[in-house]
Amino acid sequence: MARSSAAVIKFRPVPRRHGFGGGPPPDGANAEQPFISNGRLAVLALIATESMLFSGLIGSFLVFKLSAPFWPPPAMPRLPIAITLLNTAVLLASGATMAMAVHTLRRDRRPRHRRWLGLTLALGASFLLIQGTEWVRLIRHGLKLSSGTYGATFYTLIGCHGAHVAAGTIWLGCVLAAALRGRYSARQSSGVEVCALYWYFVCAIWPLLFVLVYL
Repeated sequence: MARSSAAVIKFRPVPRRHGFGGGPPPDGANAEQPFISNGRLAVLALIATESMLFSGLIGSFLVFKLSAPFWPPPAMPRLPIAITLLNTAVLLASGATMAMAVHTLRRDRRPRHRRWLGLTLALGASFLLIQGTEWVRLIRHGLKLSSGTYGATFYTLIGCHGAHVAAGTIWLGCVLAAALRGRYSARQSSGVEVCALYWYFVCAIWPLLFVLVYL
């Protein structure tokens, strides 16, 4: 009698690939992280664009300032140097607290991270409040947007920076709200880091504006 034999087929297990459902990755997919995230690239492009904007405004300001026989004009009120110097310290301190917020998040110390974010938001809002109060006083003393070249260049240049700080403050508020909901961690910190890049920019450009405009 012929002896029957059954063929045994052995299957080699396919190694699982994380992120692709256990199968091979699609064409062109790369498991490695990109050198720079899309969010950071977008913010860096924004900062480059805004740097060109401020360069143009500063160049125009210097042309008017250096060509004028008197700057500021004798009839115009003097700018509040002392209080603005204090306000400069407030904004620079907010840059330091933002750096601490990023540092504590990378170490996954979330309660401390939220406190540093809240302090940064408070300092940014304080900067805007102090600057707005000084603007009201200057307007009452006769320095207006319509007060010739001096008033126009002052409010355009300083107002442009103030608008950037206001936008950054709103962004900080949104980041803080997300942090309070537990969205960020040491592995998910890109949302905070891209906001920090923008905040560093508005903090870094202000000392230059202070020296050029107020001193």
